[in-house]
Amino acid sequence: MAATSTIPKHPLIAKTLIFDSPSQTLNVYASHPVPIPDPAKNDHLIQVKSTALCTRELVWPALFPAVMFAENPEKQITPGYDLAGTVITAPPASPFSPGDEIYARTRASRPGNYREYTIARTEEMALKPQKLNWVEAASVPLSAITAWQALFKYAGVKGLDDSNAAGKRALIVAAAGGVGIWLVQLARIAGLEVVAQVGSAKNDTFVRGLGASETVNYKIESLKEWAEREGPVDIVIDLLGGKTLEDAWYCVKDGGTLISIFEPPEGKRPEGLKNKVVKIDFFIMEPNGQHLAEISRLLNEGHCRAVVDSVWDFEDYNRAFERLDGAHANGKVVIKITE
Repeated sequence: MAATSTIPKHPLIAKTLIFDSPSQTLNVYASHPVPIPDPAKNDHLIQVKSTALCTRELVWPALFPAVMFAENPEKQITPGYDLAGTVITAPPASPFSPGDEIYARTRASRPGNYREYTIARTEEMALKPQKLNWVEAASVPLSAITAWQALFKYAGVKGLDDSNAAGKRALIVAAAGGVGIWLVQLARIAGLEVVAQVGSAKNDTFVRGLGASETVNYKIESLKEWAEREGPVDIVIDLLGGKTLEDAWYCVKDGGTLISIFEPPEGKRPEGLKNKVVKIDFFIMEPNGQHLAEISRLLNEGHCRAVVDSVWDFEDYNRAFERLDGAHANGKVVIKITE
């Protein structure tokens, strides 16, 4: 197990960022109570080193209140559900010990990790990759787990060593974004030929460096136009929804697979493709420490890499969200919480 040289004694109060939904403002509370772990729920108290933000996460409480407040009776909206930090306390029989360096994607049903101390559960956690620093580690969990589940749980790829994947083509929409960069890398490792949708020459070069063998620039041609020219692919993974998901139907072969993490694909099926036979799925990522441990192995062995768009100090939350919501980030927007 990884260990730190000193396990800090934790205080009873600590700095926390809280989103006030009625006023739509973010506020720092310097003396907010440190959460109390429940050993019966496999809770670990974690000193947060870094967290990463997710696009549109501040609208989740209004859109999905039953989910967001399922384990949050005080309705404390703290952003940042990605986590890299140090274990302070662990429940009995936990595979993690005080001092272990971990990373995790924690459930949105509890307050997030934009705070100095947080709670993570055994099933959400994995040891931090040794090759990654705190900022890099925080950029990984949500994006990498989402990509892992899209490919290996829903898209029909049987794993990193699936011999049937060789020669198949996969189209990744929004390939230069947080989830897209992991889909490109994992699909390439699994042996798929990757087609990446991008919006600039810079991002074309970027995703090719991650393993894409072909690109389509949505500013030059639509996915439908590209499919008419290049032909359909075996797997399409949509990360945007809307008109892009509608056009994605033209890109997938009869008998192929169309996955979306944004909305159910059937609702965007074009009228002229009602008879097209496609395996479709819409899913929401589930935190999974075992998947994250597999990703740690790939990172430690140098098969893939974390991509950080920008790094911000705790008090720069407004600027960090502005960067995130500008929709031009390559990789993750990460917040340094504690040194």
